[in-house]
Amino acid sequence: MSTSLNNKPIKYSAKIAGRRLGLFLIEQYLCASISFYALYSKANLLTLQNKQHNMATIEELTETIVKFRDERDWAQFHNAKDLSLALSIEAAELNQLFLWKSPEEANVEKIKEELADVLNYALLIANKYNFDVAQIILDKIEKNAQKYPVEKAKGTAKKYNEL
Repeated sequence: MSTSLNNKPIKYSAKIAGRRLGLFLIEQYLCASISFYALYSKANLLTLQNKQHNMATIEELTETIVKFRDERDWAQFHNAKDLSLALSIEAAELNQLFLWKSPEEANVEKIKEELADVLNYALLIANKYNFDVAQIILDKIEKNAQKYPVEKAKGTAKKYNEL
């Protein structure tokens, strides 16, 4: 079956299903990761909890983060450079949890906290530039599909220029 997404022909309907599943999983994980921010606002917490399966969209999560930030008048500190640096620092803190350990030895609760920080800053950067998070993820998946065709990349960790 042939259809189109953003006026681009799609060869397989499984491609669309895979993208939708990927977005669903991303939104589900973002919801779980960001939920601690909702604890600071009863109204936001109730809104998120009333969602089926405690799910929220990327837009709702971003709104929750922005509200949290704005209530504290922190937008003045959130220029793109500093948000990017903060994201990098939080990613380094996430990496530190695995340093000199096997992956199984890392503290899962601390991983959740640091990953939530990384995701929060990523959503704030996307918000700063008015990016459609779902679309930029889909665009990147499409680019990666071109660089890493299944027939060449399946089962290998080689970089695209080494395939």
